[in-house]
Amino acid sequence: MLPAPYDRLHAALREFMPDERLVTDPLRTLAYGTDGSFYRLIPKIVAIVEAEGEVVRLLNLCRELKTPVTFRAAGTSLSGQAVTDSVLVLLGDSWRGCTIPPGAATVTLQPGVIGAEANRKLAPFGRKIGPDPASIATAKIGGIAANNASGMCCGTAQNSYRTLASMRLVLADGTLLDTGDAASRAAFAVSHGALLSGLSDLAARTRADEKLAERIRNKFRIKNTTGYSLNALVDFEEPVEILQHLMIGSEGTLGFLSEITYNTVPEHAHKANALLMYPDIGEACRAVALMKPTPVSAVELMDRASLRSVEGKPGMPDFIGGLGPDASALLVEIRGEDAAALDANIAAVSAVIAQTQTLFPPTFTTDAKLGESYWKIRKGLFPAVGAMRKVGTTVIIEDVAYPLDRLAEATVELQAMFLKFGYTEAIIFGHALEGNLHFVFTQAFDTDEEVDRYRRFMDAVCDQVVRKYDGSLKAEHGTGRNMAPFVEMEWGPQAYGLMKEIKALLDPQGLLNPGVILNNDPEAHLKNLKAMPAAHPLVDTCIECGFCEPTCPSHKMTLSPRQRIVGWREISRLEATGADAARLGALHEAYDYQGIDTCAACGLCSTACPVGIETGLLIKAIRGDRRGAVAQGFGTYVASHTAGALSVARTGLKLADLAKRTLGDDTANGLFEKLRTVTGQRLPHLPRALPTPTNFTPLPQAKASADALTVVYVPSCTSRSMGPAANDPEKTPLPVKVEALFQKAGYRVAYPEQLSSLCCGMPLESKGLAAQADAKAEEMVRAIWAASANGTVPVVLDTSPCSFRLKKHLKDAGLQVLDLVEFIHDHLLDRLTFTKQTEPVVLHLTCSTRRMGLDAKMKAVAAACATQVVVPEDVGCCGFAGDKGFTTPELNAHALRHLSKDIPAGAKAGYSNSRTCEIGLSDHSGLPYRSIVYLVDACSTPKAPATASTRASEPAF
Repeated sequence: MLPAPYDRLHAALREFMPDERLVTDPLRTLAYGTDGSFYRLIPKIVAIVEAEGEVVRLLNLCRELKTPVTFRAAGTSLSGQAVTDSVLVLLGDSWRGCTIPPGAATVTLQPGVIGAEANRKLAPFGRKIGPDPASIATAKIGGIAANNASGMCCGTAQNSYRTLASMRLVLADGTLLDTGDAASRAAFAVSHGALLSGLSDLAARTRADEKLAERIRNKFRIKNTTGYSLNALVDFEEPVEILQHLMIGSEGTLGFLSEITYNTVPEHAHKANALLMYPDIGEACRAVALMKPTPVSAVELMDRASLRSVEGKPGMPDFIGGLGPDASALLVEIRGEDAAALDANIAAVSAVIAQTQTLFPPTFTTDAKLGESYWKIRKGLFPAVGAMRKVGTTVIIEDVAYPLDRLAEATVELQAMFLKFGYTEAIIFGHALEGNLHFVFTQAFDTDEEVDRYRRFMDAVCDQVVRKYDGSLKAEHGTGRNMAPFVEMEWGPQAYGLMKEIKALLDPQGLLNPGVILNNDPEAHLKNLKAMPAAHPLVDTCIECGFCEPTCPSHKMTLSPRQRIVGWREISRLEATGADAARLGALHEAYDYQGIDTCAACGLCSTACPVGIETGLLIKAIRGDRRGAVAQGFGTYVASHTAGALSVARTGLKLADLAKRTLGDDTANGLFEKLRTVTGQRLPHLPRALPTPTNFTPLPQAKASADALTVVYVPSCTSRSMGPAANDPEKTPLPVKVEALFQKAGYRVAYPEQLSSLCCGMPLESKGLAAQADAKAEEMVRAIWAASANGTVPVVLDTSPCSFRLKKHLKDAGLQVLDLVEFIHDHLLDRLTFTKQTEPVVLHLTCSTRRMGLDAKMKAVAAACATQVVVPEDVGCCGFAGDKGFTTPELNAHALRHLSKDIPAGAKAGYSNSRTCEIGLSDHSGLPYRSIVYLVDACSTPKAPATASTRASEPAF
């Protein structure tokens, strides 16, 4: 039961919002209420809004019932500005609009657009948005603007404040204003004349006070997100301009931003990088000051502790280990609109660097891979500390800014403070051109002594930054709860008074994100601290940053990887302490479906996680722990009777196909869905693109000559049992097609012995039956080792998840196991002649293809076959996940909900390299999806006479 008045609010919200978008259960309020900060508040209600009208009505209700509201975009913020114990408003799927006018000088974005997605859409025009936070691949425009987030290159000139053109916003009283629309501005001037007059008066008073006005200007010459954007009061006189610029960096405390139009900035393709080593931080900072006026794009500072944290990591330069104890590094990037401009800029910057004392001769490189390795050093710093921390501690990243001419002495003092307060693992890095430093350290909050240590340290930092250097306590991460008690300390009572007046004008009831930016509690930053209890060794290093979420097929349906870990942490804590048995039971009950059943375990989350966590491994471990003796025994039986299990699967496919042919698709599907409901979802869902059964048996192999070009082909379980769908015009089973293609390219095709019994173990692993899965993988390794003449012949698997699993499992580096896409790209493209089809090709890059790093090769294979290749931009993991498309079809539907919009006109087929993925893709696109082998075969002819082969059609039984 919700307490009053939230019970009344919930009832009122249900009148215009469906129940599935009003979350009140204990698991999801905990999980959805989590952001990237080290604060924890659990909302009473999580409302997932899909339209401006819903926001307006929600705000009106909250104002009527006096219930505070917090808005959340991606939840990557670090200062506690996106958590609440009241009403949390999340963005649904409908906030992803992106409009680019001719020339792309501006871009209009809704708040749910991820920053990197906006840049991908702008890239063809050579433009990008100005803000470039490190979280841009996850952070959404609403949060980027509301926090005035910046980053490595944008500085203070290209942040949201400086590149804002116009916005649509909803104020606390539910009023909508479009600052880019003259009619809206005129109507607002009539309805809110007093508000605009108040802003004009504030600005006039501020400008009239020359000392205050100059202080504000000086404070924003370096990065500053502490408090409100007071520079709006001195930069603009027109009240609507003041209002919309105050919204930037207001962290949801002044209104809801429903759309923003940015002035875009150039994205130069020509880049050069240099990693410069200096004997100490002082010389490095002197170099930064000298480079400031030059045409340099980014200068990243790294202290010795930072470099030490990544020593010995793959790709790290060997010389890092031999650097002295005070050494520091600068990572410098230079850009140019063309090669000539880049060369000129390099020359200008190099002339300045020559005036400094570097440990090694400075060298700029235009090699993209080498430049990327340098940036990996920089981007690996934060996760390096996070991965090394003790279980139960959290990793904290603070960001401050100093005047550039005093950066060196401030940095040395900061290093001394780390030692004084016992933060021996702390590192410093940052955007040196702007005087902006990040420092990272680990902190426990489980004892009063640890909380007090943190308090004393932060007091010392604030005293140093403000009183000695007049710097910024928050340069780009937002004020949040973390620095709210120190805003007045930084700005002084007069400027702080302006902020309170701004808040009173725009949110007189104080209902929008209370406690954030302005907070009268001097210890607010020490309250509601997030515990990080041990949950499982596989995920204990999770820092809850949320970078994983865009990769997850169940995100926004049930839980994301971050949310699964949050939920399991709480379950583990309650189990360890024995506290609140009722809450523990409710969490367990909800987690079975939300956390376990709907996890695809695809592993894509690990590709985005800064500490490399694969949450699916946790879920598989939980599944395994729950398998009792009967389930383990059944798994062992299936593993030892693979051929029989596949025969049963073929029988099921045959019966389902017979029912569909007899009753018709619609009738058969309706009947099966009714039976699923009656049996409590125990029967499988039958997709419309259900495969027909097939049974592949290799032909007897003739004795090969010693110099015969040979490949060992291992068709997967699914390829050997699942043929094309009944409604697919293509009727040839995949193994037959692969065999023919290899022969067309001049290869003799060999098969391992006992093929019908072989399996890589993937189906067993996904069920948590790790021992049985590994036994099957070992059996396959032995078989293909023998078939490949002890590794001298390449081995090809035709299903990407199987290829990936076997590659991970291999212990002998001498065995050449290749995915089918990899083999076609590396060995067949040059042996075939291609005629490109004009019909568009739709390509699906499976999770395992991406994780093997084969996405570029798959695109290249498709590009050899077609003039137009489309990879749907909003599809990652398809969510079919082996058998999830049969047992949990809603996961597949959710993951592919955006697929159809990206299917180009004229496309007649889609291509991939996983048979089960292709079932769901076919169902949700309206196109038959099949292996890319079919495309390659249709578009190619042999360069040399093909190896002859005769194969009759084979019965499925």
